[in-house]
Amino acid sequence: MKRELQAIAVLLVFGVAKLPLEQKITADLRQQKMLEEPIRLGVGENLGQAGIAASLGGLRGLAACMFQLRAHLEFTHVNWAKVDSLYKLVTRLQPRNFRYWEEASWHMAYNAASYYLYSKDLKPALRGQFYHDHVMRGVAILEEGLRFLPDHPRLWEKLAEIHLRRTYDFKKAGDAYWNSFQHGGLNYTERFAAYAYAQSNDPESWKKGYAILKRLHDANKSTSGLIEHLKLLEQHLRIPAEQRIQDTAPVRRAPGPSAGPQR
Repeated sequence: MKRELQAIAVLLVFGVAKLPLEQKITADLRQQKMLEEPIRLGVGENLGQAGIAASLGGLRGLAACMFQLRAHLEFTHVNWAKVDSLYKLVTRLQPRNFRYWEEASWHMAYNAASYYLYSKDLKPALRGQFYHDHVMRGVAILEEGLRFLPDHPRLWEKLAEIHLRRTYDFKKAGDAYWNSFQHGGLNYTERFAAYAYAQSNDPESWKKGYAILKRLHDANKSTSGLIEHLKLLEQHLRIPAEQRIQDTAPVRRAPGPSAGPQR
């Protein structure tokens, strides 16, 4: 009995001694993106994830694909509540697949929102409310996806597009485009961040946008859009005349007559 207690004591001491080393190794692996961070969710969410994982095991990918196909069927029937609930299942089953988050958000923020906005069966006030609710549902889906994939440039870009085209929150659009660029997004996301900042009402965002566009301009990477927004920011920030760029502001041309028979 005495030897057994001594053995247990040795194991406990050894376990406590190696714990800091294991924690350091785990932290290093996560920093190098070789080990994923644990997702910090609420108790109910964790139980739901665990239940799905336990019941389906290695079939989660197949199940997600089947639920996605069912969601597409409901989309053809314009059953938006069912589409949303099915994509909730899909994203729970495969939370690391960015395309599922993107599709789910697209259905809500664009397809469902536009459907209600132009529905002739609803009163105008309800059209606007349902439109807003579904746009914000699309935003919420992407924000949830970014909890699982915080470094994914595509999800940041899609979030920026919704804020730019639907909520008209240009500061949030600029921040999302900038996050996309910082996480490896395509080069245009940097310029788009500045363009969105230029359209915002936030002086701090103007400064960010000006810094981006002025740097690109000085590096001979100007485009007509860059010059237009840079001049706008010079006005917002009241840049002294001698410090403003000398480029001629681009002229916006009205669209020409459409081709085809004339009446």
